[in-house]
Amino acid sequence: MSDKIILGPQKLGPLTPLVGEWEGNVGVDASYHNEDDIIGETSYFEKCWFRPIPTQTNGKQNLEGMMYSSTAWRHGEEAMSPFHDEIGFLLWDKENQQVIRSVVFGRGIAIQAGATAGARDKVIQFKADVGDLSYGILQNKYLMERAEMKSFDSTFTFNDDGTFTHESKIVLKLAALGGKEMNHTDINTLHKVKSYHPGAEFA
Repeated sequence: MSDKIILGPQKLGPLTPLVGEWEGNVGVDASYHNEDDIIGETSYFEKCWFRPIPTQTNGKQNLEGMMYSSTAWRHGEEAMSPFHDEIGFLLWDKENQQVIRSVVFGRGIAIQAGATAGARDKVIQFKADVGDLSYGILQNKYLMERAEMKSFDSTFTFNDDGTFTHESKIVLKLAALGGKEMNHTDINTLHKVKSYHPGAEFA
């Protein structure tokens, strides 16, 4: 019997492994803490889901993809309000080998980040910059004055053991630091807790 691994058509391209529900308990967020006026680390627990959507058509362009949600709680506050919440879409442009991440954070921030990746790549590197008309950043007026986001870099890595790691670096210009820039970083590794199959209900 052959040991050859037979893979499906990868309709969702490199996003294919994400479909389902995930949990991760080893998150670390490094950011400026306003209450204590320090830059410190926060450990956290996170839940995510990724659900396929119908093919999206723009003229001759066809995009396959999914909608997703991610919520995170500080360790010790799992029964309380989350400290981070985001929703968005992940889209695969097969013809142009592009992955598009359109995401809204619950702080009045909207980002469209882009990556170049092949259908079976195990690493997707997203990037967005202020002023870029395709892969750019929008933020509310308060943040523009107090904690302006200058750039967004994020990497999805599909590990050999079936886990999924996301890592991000956001460059912020902080008024509390006299207008200096700092790196707000975030990393977590998640494992799949539910797969979606035909007939499964997403509610």
